[in-house]
Amino acid sequence: MLDRAKLKHLHFLGIAGTGMGTVAAMFRELGLQVTGSDQAVYPPMSDFLRERGILFHEGYREENLAPKPDLAIVGNVISRGNPELEAILTQRIPFVSLPELLRGWFLYRSRNLVVTGTHGKTTTSTMLAFLLEKGGLQPSWFIGGVPVDLPGGCHHGKGNFWVLEGDEYDTSFADKRSKFLHYLPELVILNNVEFDHADIYADLAAIQKSFRQLLNVVPKNGLALINADDPKALEVAKDAPCEILEVGGGPQAAARYQIQASGPEGSDFTLHGQKFHLRLAGKHNVHNASMAISAAHTLGLSLDKLAAILPDFHGVRRRLEVRAEAKGITLVDDFGHHPSALRESIAALRGRYPGRRLWALFEPRSNTTRRGIFQKELAQSLSAADGVYIAEIARKDQLDPLTRLDPSKIAADIKAAGKEAHFLPDGEAIMKDLLPRLRTGDVVAVFTNGSFGGLVPKLAEALKNR
Repeated sequence: MLDRAKLKHLHFLGIAGTGMGTVAAMFRELGLQVTGSDQAVYPPMSDFLRERGILFHEGYREENLAPKPDLAIVGNVISRGNPELEAILTQRIPFVSLPELLRGWFLYRSRNLVVTGTHGKTTTSTMLAFLLEKGGLQPSWFIGGVPVDLPGGCHHGKGNFWVLEGDEYDTSFADKRSKFLHYLPELVILNNVEFDHADIYADLAAIQKSFRQLLNVVPKNGLALINADDPKALEVAKDAPCEILEVGGGPQAAARYQIQASGPEGSDFTLHGQKFHLRLAGKHNVHNASMAISAAHTLGLSLDKLAAILPDFHGVRRRLEVRAEAKGITLVDDFGHHPSALRESIAALRGRYPGRRLWALFEPRSNTTRRGIFQKELAQSLSAADGVYIAEIARKDQLDPLTRLDPSKIAADIKAAGKEAHFLPDGEAIMKDLLPRLRTGDVVAVFTNGSFGGLVPKLAEALKNR
């Protein structure tokens, strides 16, 4: 456990990351001196840090450590050879990872609710934090996204609960275990289990092992909410030492949701005998809501109260977020990059915008989708749109041509299935080709876990000026 009384100055390596930046801002609000550094700090994070009075440096250098901080927080993007990290090691400056900081500073003293799974972590953790906050429990939270309805992705509340988005990615250069293994959970939500993060996991079994390790540290009087419709998640939870609640849409679920209606205004569904309305579209969001509701109910909030709160939840930035409406054309920004996420998001858009022509613009950028692992699956998911644009894979030269994704083949396979599809080198080329094809009523969905070369704001501006 960290000796908080002796720590006055924290220095964050990798401060421009969403998680690192929001945690740094929280500590600044708690009255500590906070500094940091990153390779490239640009809006919106540069503005976010400056507005909160946080000094940060562009580039990593030993001089950034003057005056010497009491504790360095090393982001998982930092590796050996980084000049600032090497100086920290040489000067014997105490350092921890971001998960270790949260655990040592807060989590030993709190009741921790960890939301995990391959998909839906950000939305479900945001929804759970929102329900607890509006329910009067004053939770703290750490979420890897930007909530629409909450003050930032990281917040220190006055209550006993911490809601944490449990990332299965590795912790730091010195700790290759999943981040969520540091979070000391009394309650875990396991949304789903699929293969992802091909740069650090060899196969699905390795991912399942990590989730199993997490469930293994839940106390006997704790609780794990498991996706009843996902055999891989059920397999992970098979020997869990805590109580299990299976949540899903199928008849085998102990907590079963049933969708009554779904359309442009959202979804109506029942759960635990209670009617709920969710303004978000898509079956996957009903599932996310059912997990959050079930968790909040076990913590003492009544179903009536939760049903009154839920309709005010607007979601998370970059999760099917409408970024522009112009000339009868709707532009949607989505973080989706895994084939399953793309499939569910496209299905949700079909439900929200029935009868409208849907374009899917996809940037293969994640460490998994840059590889050829999901060559067929990506074509199948994207072909649910009416027209598809796919760009060249990011950082193409870093991968063996024999193992990397072939986006031109994805476009060819979608064409062979009878849908319009185009492979173009980047967002600029895609925008130039797409704009003349658009007509009133079209929906354009941009899918990337990066910026796609600023494609969304550029498209928004171009649509306004058509």
